Amino acid sequence: MQCPCCSVELNEKMLNDVQVDECHTCKGMWLEDDELRKAKDAADKDLNWMDFEIFKHADQFKTEPRKLPCPKCRKTLVAINYGDTGVQINYCPDCKGTWLDKDEFKEIIAALNDELISKTFHEYIKTSIEEAAEIFTGTEGCFSEWKDLTTVLRMMNYRIFAENPNLRDQLIAMQQASPFQ
Repeated sequence: MQCPCCSVELNEKMLNDVQVDECHTCKGMWLEDDELRKAKDAADKDLNWMDFEIFKHADQFKTEPRKLPCPKCRKTLVAINYGDTGVQINYCPDCKGTWLDKDEFKEIIAALNDELISKTFHEYIKTSIEEAAEIFTGTEGCFSEWKDLTTVLRMMNYRIFAENPNLRDQLIAMQQASPFQ
């Protein structure tokens, strides 16, 4: 495969336990089909539930054709925004691969981490309900969706104590005063 920007041969590289193709010149990366999600999940286990399913909500996506050929099928890539991260990725609607320019993967991870810590307790409640439903309706399989739910519940636990610092102290005091210790 050739780099869509530099037209040089792409080299295989491991990105968080996922084999991707990288351009040694511009440091862009080609990730086939589901490799971007897998690399994101491997980069930070707390982000495993923050799935970006391209075109799941087609009304949220505005694509614009790029003058870049897909490294795999040579069709024209389209530019789309990766959720609310502010990162614009190049995506192939035909073979479902993604081209990331240098450092865009790091930018996606940083933006998702920012979103993770800025969610409110109420947003985590809503998300936990959605994740619970995905155990039965999700595309990743029951075990993977269960892991997503447990991660959201753990993050919700952290958030409640972050928003209510006195609550932790009160719970510790109650536990210490318990006659059942």
